[in-house]
Amino acid sequence: MKELMLGNKAIARGLYEAGCSVVSSYPGTPSTEITEEAARYEEIYCEWAPNEKVAVEVSHGASLGGVRAASAMKHVGLNVAADPVFTISYQGLNAGLVIFVADDPGMHSSQNEQDSRHYAIAAKVPMLEPSDSEEARVYTKKAFEISEKYNTPVFVRMCTRVAHSQSVVHLEERNMPSKVPYVKDPAKVMMTKNSRDAHIRVEKRTLELIEYADTSDINRIEKADSKIGIITSSTSYQYTKEVFGDKVNILKLGMVYPLPDKLLMDFAKDLETIIVIEELDPIIETYCRSKGLNVYGKDIFPVCGEFTQNLIKSCLKEKMSEVFGNVVIPGGNMIPDEIPMRPPVMCAGCPHRGVFYVLKKLDCMVYGDIGCYTLGAVAPLNAMDLNVCMGASCSGLHGFNLAMKEEGEKRSVGVIGD
Repeated sequence: MKELMLGNKAIARGLYEAGCSVVSSYPGTPSTEITEEAARYEEIYCEWAPNEKVAVEVSHGASLGGVRAASAMKHVGLNVAADPVFTISYQGLNAGLVIFVADDPGMHSSQNEQDSRHYAIAAKVPMLEPSDSEEARVYTKKAFEISEKYNTPVFVRMCTRVAHSQSVVHLEERNMPSKVPYVKDPAKVMMTKNSRDAHIRVEKRTLELIEYADTSDINRIEKADSKIGIITSSTSYQYTKEVFGDKVNILKLGMVYPLPDKLLMDFAKDLETIIVIEELDPIIETYCRSKGLNVYGKDIFPVCGEFTQNLIKSCLKEKMSEVFGNVVIPGGNMIPDEIPMRPPVMCAGCPHRGVFYVLKKLDCMVYGDIGCYTLGAVAPLNAMDLNVCMGASCSGLHGFNLAMKEEGEKRSVGVIGD
């Protein structure tokens, strides 16, 4: 059976098919629909946690209790969840634990453009990266298998375009694994010798995962009659295929941490030109260079913003025309008319409107939080001075007031909550 699904809905389907029992998340675009869709399955307990840290802790607790569990959040939410994630990586699990993180290149609904792959590297947690809805479903199931085989949480990294685009998904039946008995293990108490021993295990695990990345079909080579090779992943893979079709060799990475060693070298050995196409930071490019591969990457493509087919075409035409020989880079499909901007506004009847109207009228310094009410910063309200992150407004305002003490009382307000 087939169905057209958003990437996030396909993840929910993967959770169902994998026999996931508990999902604890915190909402944030572009990740929110994962938990909303998972909640439609009666077999999965779903909840919104107070924040991402709590969500991961709940899911880890469910894993220790013997059932498969998951958490979902956006990229800035992973900052909040980082504390338990780093220790859980050392500590291990009982049943599988998968953490979905949705990055937002282009910052359509975010205050920064951070690249979550850095967290996978720093926490030494494997990360999968689907490029369409079907892979989102399949990789969700693979993530649980990897989690249980290697005793590790697993990241699945989405991005806005994969999360919110639709493609065909093949539906399968739910496979409910047996509950794993809980057994006390003093080694799970992360202190002194236990932590040191755990770090050694994690480094050994990473080597095993590199071997998995080298041999698993989650990473694949698509061969062509060409001396040009492109290494890519996620939505950049889709753009690459639209630009080049089957005219160049492609190494399509489904696991972006750890990266394969032997597969990279095998892919590169007979090629004259290798290009890495990845959004945001040069994670894959830097790793390739560390292995001695001479690759093009951010010397062609930008670090900032999300990619498009047209961006890839124009960057390659501008900077790499001498490299491609007889490979023709197609022209872009440009929209001739300029489309007017449609910035978001607060919903009709939103109570934030009245609050910000008064704050503006009183000429207050308004220290904001993250949430939909950041729209209070734009016209016609123009009533919020800045924002940083969840919960920062009250503590930041306290510091502001300390600095302004000598100048007398100021009209300053912290706006907190989502």
